[in-house]
Amino acid sequence: MTLSRRDFAKRSAVAGAGVALTGSVGVLASAPGALAGAVPEQSGARPRPRPGYGPLVPDPKGLLALPAGFSYRVVTRAGVTKLESGEHTPSNHDGTAAFAGPRGATVLVNNHELKGPRAGWKHPVPLTEGLVYDPAASGGCTVVEVSHDGSHVAERVGIAGTSTNCAGGATPWGTWLTCEETEDKAGRNGMTKDHGYVFEVDPLDRRANRAPKPVKALGRYAHEAVVTDPSRGHLYLTEDASGPNGLLYRWTPPKGFRHGRGRLRTLADDAGALQAFKCFDSGGRFVDDLARATRTGTVYGVDWVGVPDRDAGSVPVRKQFKDGEVTRARKLEGMWWADGGAYIVASFAREESPAQHDGQVWFYNPGRRTLTLKVRLGVNKDPGRDGAFDGPDNITVSPHGGLVVAEDGEGIQHLFGALDDGRTYPIARNELNIGTAQKPEYSEFTGVTFSPDGKTLFANIQDPGIMLAITGPWRRQGR
Repeated sequence: MTLSRRDFAKRSAVAGAGVALTGSVGVLASAPGALAGAVPEQSGARPRPRPGYGPLVPDPKGLLALPAGFSYRVVTRAGVTKLESGEHTPSNHDGTAAFAGPRGATVLVNNHELKGPRAGWKHPVPLTEGLVYDPAASGGCTVVEVSHDGSHVAERVGIAGTSTNCAGGATPWGTWLTCEETEDKAGRNGMTKDHGYVFEVDPLDRRANRAPKPVKALGRYAHEAVVTDPSRGHLYLTEDASGPNGLLYRWTPPKGFRHGRGRLRTLADDAGALQAFKCFDSGGRFVDDLARATRTGTVYGVDWVGVPDRDAGSVPVRKQFKDGEVTRARKLEGMWWADGGAYIVASFAREESPAQHDGQVWFYNPGRRTLTLKVRLGVNKDPGRDGAFDGPDNITVSPHGGLVVAEDGEGIQHLFGALDDGRTYPIARNELNIGTAQKPEYSEFTGVTFSPDGKTLFANIQDPGIMLAITGPWRRQGR
């Protein structure tokens, strides 16, 4: 059923500011640099304790600053640690998910965002027999098994011959959907097959990953992340693209389809319905770009518009729509399903957008078909200053309350936590300088995810490619 602009405006008028400004769920209200401030303390109320775990302590090894009492260990490192085959761990770690493994182990699927020909990378994903989609492509995933006490790590290839594996998403049935953030077709950049697809990787069943097959029903474009609605069966997907800006998509399964391990690869290429989002405000006015929202608490109604050619035979999907037909956003990035909906990141917006910002986090409520702005970071004018966050990318919902956000901004890079009342706190700082002393440079954090028992936070430093396991005195943070 379509939610018309008139219906949404009528609903907003009846509910008043409760619909227009608050929404029904949330983890974030504001953050450093946000245009809406934190919720103020009530007069006479007892001061709330500061969230988080205290200041970050510099690392004498020059890798990762953490709060006192916390520690880390390197799980994998490109060109240093080795796979079961004896080959080196590939580089450029990105999206990651953690699954419960045998005998209390944690099994992680780790994307490697490697674009273009294999010759361009020192450590591409090895072309393991039976697991290769396109032998010319350099990306893919590795599967990492960490024993319950962290004393043993085993790593193997999960899929190879894919390109620019950026983020993705874990499924309710226990697999990983890895997303190609590229639109390269066969014959371009040395590729021998079309790219820009989603592939399913099983972390536990090696045989299920043989003869990789793209899930073409989900479309071919610059995929970033994907989440699954476990109740309705919809998949939501972000597109990280510009010229024009990318889209948020929803895939509706065909009638009678039941999700499960390996079921997506059985779909016909045109199975189900792939649609792009179209937003309108409480007054019924069309919203052309999410950057228009300048206040946290902004709520948009959402409708869905059919994609004409999901495989983008001659025209990229996002260019198949005319102005006024869909809503766009620059740098649509990570997603996470929780609280009955999808948390969605728009990392930044610049001159190509109607308004500039250094990050947004939205919440899509599928039951109400509303999109609520939970955080908006203003442009960080001093990215070299520690403590100012910008460029949110991968996110996860913490078992200890709130969100954990991986920063992919300019200057210093952090993992930080954020609560629904606007308070934020640092969790980690990347201290590995890949630049020079005169012009320091720090790679982004990626793949933030907790172990199934909530005791270990896994995260990656993308360049050169390091997976880290962070442990310490985690405690419940206020929501």
